[in-house]
Amino acid sequence: MSVESAELVSSPLALLRQLEWRVRHAVENVLSGEYRSSFRGRGMEFDQVVRYEFGDDVRDIDWNVTARLGEPYRKKFVEEREVTVLLVFDDTPSLRFGSGSRTKRDALLELAGLVMLLGAVNRDRVGFVHAGSGEPLIQPPVRGRGAIMHAAATLLSQPVPRFAPEPGSEAGAGRVPWRFLARAAPKHSVLIWLGDFAPAPPPEGWSVLRRRYQTMGFRVDDPWEMELPTGGLISTFDPAAGQLVTLEGSSAERAAQAQWRQQREESYAELFPQPLSRLILRDDTDALETLVQFFKARQHLPGG
Repeated sequence: MSVESAELVSSPLALLRQLEWRVRHAVENVLSGEYRSSFRGRGMEFDQVVRYEFGDDVRDIDWNVTARLGEPYRKKFVEEREVTVLLVFDDTPSLRFGSGSRTKRDALLELAGLVMLLGAVNRDRVGFVHAGSGEPLIQPPVRGRGAIMHAAATLLSQPVPRFAPEPGSEAGAGRVPWRFLARAAPKHSVLIWLGDFAPAPPPEGWSVLRRRYQTMGFRVDDPWEMELPTGGLISTFDPAAGQLVTLEGSSAERAAQAQWRQQREESYAELFPQPLSRLILRDDTDALETLVQFFKARQHLPGG
């Protein structure tokens, strides 16, 4: 391994080790069962149909079988003992923007690392797909702290994409291997799409993925995306366009930004209709705290 590649690996591993103790503390003292129950809902998988006995839950009665056999039968469930989490990191150029001390990409990668560490602590299987400027990098789901730490370090080590996106490609529709994802993990696995989610129609086959997996979208917003700064002319780098731009803060610019925000939110909600399947992190806030609040809120979903 070259010195350059060793530095790419050691830095993410150092970051992950710093985050790991916070994740363990959160799981043991704050999240408890919220993380697992927010994914698994009822936490049970259908096994077979058995004869109903007094005291069984009447909600489990299989009325079709009961009518056919003339006596009550119920569905028997077995506990799902393992969760498979598949992360899709949609690494678009716009993630390189950041008005503060770090870019949106930095914040989103930290969020991805935290999710993977949560999976490791909870003994789940975790994999990822990284879609950047080249061929997608696919890491099949793995189990165990060491394997997941290595996978997370690999994801955090991916180089910043440097390419000029084609019109309409910002949401990753042409780079994320969506057809592959339709069979990449067991049914009912958790699929977390991390990206910038610029306004765009859903990718082809998204409805199939939503039926197969529990889908969630994680996004990072910069304060300048919420409101343009005041105080005269401001020059900044637009990573999507690959050039410096000057913002005047005019009423026309603010109106255009407001329209873009509305379109973005509508597109985001179309992908993830359930509000508690959408997480939005500001790049100037704590990622773990935001993640904890997200899972605690999801615990109250029907069936949770």
